Amino acid sequence: MNDAELEILIVEDNPHDLELTLRALKKHHLANRVVALGDGAAALDFIFASGEYAGRDVANVPRVIFLDLKLPKVDGIDVLRELKRDPRSRLIPVVVITSSAEERDRVESYKLGVNSYVVKPIEFDAFAKSIAELGFYWLMVNRPPFG
Repeated sequence: MNDAELEILIVEDNPHDLELTLRALKKHHLANRVVALGDGAAALDFIFASGEYAGRDVANVPRVIFLDLKLPKVDGIDVLRELKRDPRSRLIPVVVITSSAEERDRVESYKLGVNSYVVKPIEFDAFAKSIAELGFYWLMVNRPPFG
């Protein structure tokens, strides 16, 4: 995929949740420009063009990042902290999509600058509807600060 085509970066380690997310986005024609990564370290490498993604143009940023909190290698809170600390990525909208309904996770995410916090619905149809609505809003309605 050409970097210029990137619209959504999904950081999700659960293959089932990732499949449901991609299916919901595809159903609503919102999945043509998606990169999915399975851990927080890969997400940071991708955004900052390091490690496996060295040489990627960091100026080509996703329009939105869908970020799970419970991730291997680097957890979602630490990913969010790094994204919002660095001027190259600070303005990228981040939507936490997680199974954690814990108040401390939600409060910490907002303190760090998350744009939205969504608890994953358990039921498939509700999950698919939430993802479709998020994709539509962040890609079609929201006006990003760049691009």
